[in-house]
Amino acid sequence: MVRFLHAADAHIDSPLRGLDSHDEAPVDVLRSATRRAFENLIQLAIDENIDFLVIAGDLYDGDWKDYNTGLFLRGQLARLRDNHIPVYLIAGNHDAASVISRKLSLPENVHVFSTRTAESMEVAGHPVVIHGRGFPSRAVPENLVLDYPAAVPNKFNLGLLHTSLTDRPGHDTYAPCSVTDLRQKGYGYWALGHIHQPEVVSKDPWIVFAGNCQGRNAGEVGPRGCRLVTVNDLLEVENTEWHDLDVVRWQVLEIDLAGVIEESEVLRRVTKSMAIAGSEAGGRLVAARVVFTGATPLHGSLHRESHRWRAELLGRAQDQGEEAIWIERIKVSTSPVYDPAQLAERDALTKIVLEILEQARVESGNLPDEIKEMLDVLPPEVRIEVESDWDESQRSALMEDVRAILLDALGTTGGRTA
Repeated sequence: MVRFLHAADAHIDSPLRGLDSHDEAPVDVLRSATRRAFENLIQLAIDENIDFLVIAGDLYDGDWKDYNTGLFLRGQLARLRDNHIPVYLIAGNHDAASVISRKLSLPENVHVFSTRTAESMEVAGHPVVIHGRGFPSRAVPENLVLDYPAAVPNKFNLGLLHTSLTDRPGHDTYAPCSVTDLRQKGYGYWALGHIHQPEVVSKDPWIVFAGNCQGRNAGEVGPRGCRLVTVNDLLEVENTEWHDLDVVRWQVLEIDLAGVIEESEVLRRVTKSMAIAGSEAGGRLVAARVVFTGATPLHGSLHRESHRWRAELLGRAQDQGEEAIWIERIKVSTSPVYDPAQLAERDALTKIVLEILEQARVESGNLPDEIKEMLDVLPPEVRIEVESDWDESQRSALMEDVRAILLDALGTTGGRTA
């Protein structure tokens, strides 16, 4: 029996952009998350006393700022050397040969596959052959699998590859290939990297994306980790057991506010969602994006008083415990309870305002002069806040804020629906 770990996309010391804009962010936890997740991988390998570890590319997120990143990795791999665990790894697009300018020699238990051609390595003491090739440069448009050798008879053949496969949303197309290409090699297991979402593509043969070790943004929600693979004496995959490695769990908390009138009910639903996310995270910090949906009379308030609402949600996050929940962003995707089409029929001026708002939605590159004039009817503190925040990165979202605030003003009179 042979047991090995399949991991990928550690992205050690990956920068987490945008933290400077959140004074309340647990910066130390977030910035060290990729290192701690990798430490969890190494500890798991030692605890499980595996026969070897394979890493399918992107150990790093790019060139090192200094040698600390390389020294951290070397120290962790040396722990495996001291426990007689060999490591086999390939370079991906983020740590391709042309990307990393600083280099450190790695411990003798580590084998890095060639970036020039596919290479095969026998695992000493086990009937296993690993085939792999790393990225010579950041962009690899060709199908690398075509260069991999056929399976070695009477051995368990493992393919190590960094690839987008047949394309996956949100990832650049690198080293593209098909499932048929992989099957034709006759390997028992393909250990893939590059796609951050864990996925078992096939079980005949096993074609698996381990996913990344640590989610890095709200697009990478849910558990992140690695696979512990067991191969029986017949040289067949017997089990692929998932293991969590992440220390920060990204989640999108969608809160349906359809028909909700009272602010207290909003906060109750948010608190409940936070509690569920915390319990599912198993003691990890939850980095949450809160998304409000549904038609609600509070639509205008959620846009108009965004800073107050954020403070309220941060308070509810504090109630979950220290470093239990961090609110990364609040996205308001609600809708008003009144019908803009009906409002447009009220009078000619309202119709013109709504038409301008709709046009600005399509042409959101600039804040139209007409909208600027309309802002004059808003309270000064709201107007100043909107105008000061209006920049390239936030125009689309702020346009929705302006639209919601003005619609709310048009649709209500003295706090009552018109």
